[in-house]
Amino acid sequence: MNKVILAGRLARDPEVRYTQSGKAVATFSLAVSRRMSRNNAADGQPTADFIPIVVWDKLAEICGNNLVKGSQILVEGRMQVRSYDAQDGSKRYVTEVVGSDIEFMGSKVQRENSADSAFAASQPGLGASQPVPQGPGSFGAPVAEDDIPF
Repeated sequence: MNKVILAGRLARDPEVRYTQSGKAVATFSLAVSRRMSRNNAADGQPTADFIPIVVWDKLAEICGNNLVKGSQILVEGRMQVRSYDAQDGSKRYVTEVVGSDIEFMGSKVQRENSADSAFAASQPGLGASQPVPQGPGSFGAPVAEDDIPF
């Protein structure tokens, strides 16, 4: 069985491209923390692996529109190893995760705060996010009836 589940943060913004047939493909790197072992706990430096992720079709477009560097996500997919011939004639191998499902993690406020101002400025209708009410019994900003999807 070839199944991979990873949780981490985007190391860079997703790059969305389209194939000649019009299929969307998004690529990005996911920084996944390693557990501290006795060996690296002595120097106090946390370590991370940077895993290349590829997603296709509608999921690629969703990632391109909603994720930015620093977004916390969970990716489910499969490991893929492919090869190609480089310009110098050598054979190169690429190991990547082909994502089939992505869960957005963290609170909505954290996801909004991880977006940089350039992203917000490039989207019409997005401005500064409203402050979220704090205190007992507070569950976020009030919702108008027009915002309810049912």
